[in-house]
Amino acid sequence: MTEPIRLTWEYEGYAATQERLRESLCTLGNGYFATRGALPECVADEVHYPGTYAAGVYNRLTSEVAGRRVENEDMVNLPNWLPLRFRLPGQDWITPDTATVLEHRLVLHPPSGRLERRTRFALGDGRALSVRQQRLVHMGDPHLAALRTEFTADGFGGDLEVEAALDGGVTNAGVPRYHDLDGRHLTHVHTGDTDSGTVWLRCRTRTSDIRIGLAGRLTADAPVTVQHTPPRAVQRLYLPLVAGRTVTVDKTVALHTSHDPAISDPLHAAVDRVDAAPGFDELLESHITAWDQLWRRAELDVPGESGRILRLHLFHLLQTLSPHTAGLDVGVPARGLHGEAYRGHVFWDELFVLPYLNLHLPEVSRALLDYRHRRLEPACAAARETGRRGAMYPWQSGSDGREETQRLHLNPRSGRWLPDHSRLQHHVGSAIAYNVWRYCEAAGDIEFLHTKGAEMLLQIARFWADSAVYDERLGRHRIRGVVGPDEYHDAYPGALGPGLDDNTYTNVMAAWVLARALDLLGTLPEPRRRELVEWTGLDGGELEHWDDVSRTLHVPFHAGVVSQFDGYGELAELDWEGYRQRYGDIRRLDRILEAEGDTVNRYQASKQADVLMLGYLFSPAVLRGLFDRLRVPMDDDVWRRTVDYYLHRTSHGSTLSGIVHGWVLARARRAEAWKFCQEALQGDIADVQGGTTGEGIHLGAMAGTCDLVQRGLTGLEARDGALWLDPVPLPELSSYCFTLQYHGNWGVRLRLERLHLEIAVPASDPSPIDVRLPGRGVGVQPGETCRVLLPE
Repeated sequence: MTEPIRLTWEYEGYAATQERLRESLCTLGNGYFATRGALPECVADEVHYPGTYAAGVYNRLTSEVAGRRVENEDMVNLPNWLPLRFRLPGQDWITPDTATVLEHRLVLHPPSGRLERRTRFALGDGRALSVRQQRLVHMGDPHLAALRTEFTADGFGGDLEVEAALDGGVTNAGVPRYHDLDGRHLTHVHTGDTDSGTVWLRCRTRTSDIRIGLAGRLTADAPVTVQHTPPRAVQRLYLPLVAGRTVTVDKTVALHTSHDPAISDPLHAAVDRVDAAPGFDELLESHITAWDQLWRRAELDVPGESGRILRLHLFHLLQTLSPHTAGLDVGVPARGLHGEAYRGHVFWDELFVLPYLNLHLPEVSRALLDYRHRRLEPACAAARETGRRGAMYPWQSGSDGREETQRLHLNPRSGRWLPDHSRLQHHVGSAIAYNVWRYCEAAGDIEFLHTKGAEMLLQIARFWADSAVYDERLGRHRIRGVVGPDEYHDAYPGALGPGLDDNTYTNVMAAWVLARALDLLGTLPEPRRRELVEWTGLDGGELEHWDDVSRTLHVPFHAGVVSQFDGYGELAELDWEGYRQRYGDIRRLDRILEAEGDTVNRYQASKQADVLMLGYLFSPAVLRGLFDRLRVPMDDDVWRRTVDYYLHRTSHGSTLSGIVHGWVLARARRAEAWKFCQEALQGDIADVQGGTTGEGIHLGAMAGTCDLVQRGLTGLEARDGALWLDPVPLPELSSYCFTLQYHGNWGVRLRLERLHLEIAVPASDPSPIDVRLPGRGVGVQPGETCRVLLPE
């Protein structure tokens, strides 16, 4: 634990082919909005993509694609506040693409939430210009951002022309696969300035009619002139350079939208905020203080390079979902606020995110669950449209709770637009129910469990009970026509329609949801239970049906292993080695086979963990209890054979797959665990999915790696009013430390040094923490430290 960790993330040299990746990984944000790490002097083109996104700001447009009118809702690329370019008077603007770059270094400072850039340009005749920039998106005041630029002349003197701008001429164009879709989301762009020299830009989204106000202030030791060339508001100045002396330009901006509470107008709010903002040094100081406080709540100390990557992952999680998120109506964007992939939509990734946040920022977890609760009625309406009761949550969600999954998706390998059936992943409802339960266990939030949580849980349970159909031949209930977590399989070979029968993950999770709903109804205070029964129209017969379904859902088997879905074992085997030799990277096997005129539906080949997700979500004891309730045989041998079977039939076409496999194998004390943990750690920094990280980071995977240390290796569970721990050895990660918040106790510290476990509870008023270890239990009083020697 004494090994020092290099806390910065650095890129040396300018590489145009790496810019999109670096921009994503160097994004700065604060939970309210985020800006990609693009160079301020560069415009959006094939190399660079400056983008700014505010959480929850969506717009819906209709496009003509493959002869069909297709509607898509996107997280909107907002007006660009970054532009700041420079040149010698009368010459071309200086950029790394147009001038000779002598040195270039980009440094991300996660501890302080700061991006630093140093570039040295050759200007000819022995002249050089050094540029240093520091950027922040303020963690204390979520509406502010600032950019400091320092110029130093070498071998010359004279004026340097500097132009700063607010640019409203942006579009959503960051994902090549979406280029056939309309990306013009902004309209009514107007610019202006105030008597104090502040420039402003206002606009609105085309259909959602969200008003946006952006204001900017430029500070330098030179007069600033203003020019309006719509859709840009421009500030220009001429800096007198003297060889060897550094001159500074500070740009401060404020962003507001009509979604913000306690304002009358976004533009007035932005102008007032930027006018009142202090200088860069004071902004930086308060920004660092806010980050220091946030890091204390989410401390994660792991030695070596793995620790540095985990710190980066945690940084991106915290600037996407920060304490500011608690005041917003937003979900978990699968690709963060870092780019336009997946159109900023909300999938099931919260299943990998909330378990971590529950123990650090429970108020953020609750807000994210509030987002789901506000969309409960649309989910119930969606179920009614299919003839079922309860709540059918959408696979992709955006602003208002309707299904946002596209009808068509592009295979870039074949160039064909294909039907998208992923909306059949109804298991997203189980993920929401799981997160409700886990949040309430971790936070001790009984009020939420009995109110909003109960309402969601009961309606999701009702949907599953109403979806189950009894099969006389099997003597079991079945759920037909769904798609599991493995998106490769969305239909049977030769079938006329999409959907699969008895996806094991879907069925077992449905049984778990039904059992939890029944448990909750049995423990609710009678007045609240009566309210819910009246609200939902539940009766004794329906509850008996729930209990019956929760015990009789079908779990298919073949060859002594759990089947991913009914009929999986009858599919053809794939020539894995042959495809690896022909294509190398076969993570996106679905695209490869479709381009060949084939379909992955014909093969025993999975994109990601499907059945094995059960081993990720549930401890072995809980999982055995679930299978016992279903009267399905499950022991260590069956689970081991099942794990081995799918290990050899998974292409890992999702960044989430490595986390699940690493987790499951680590819990089983398997040597292969580290290989998958490494893949999960490398997922975004090495862009293992082949160019996708430049379109936005994979937030679920990043959070999942942090949670792998927090809960996977420790066996940490918050349930039944206690913290349960069952650490497993992973030689490559045998020492680590983290803090958590549990039932009102802040800063609870768990430290593991090989076989030595230490639990420290800071002095406070809450009750002692009940800690359960295999074969024993200990109570740790506030102000005490408990040390335990673990068995070999």
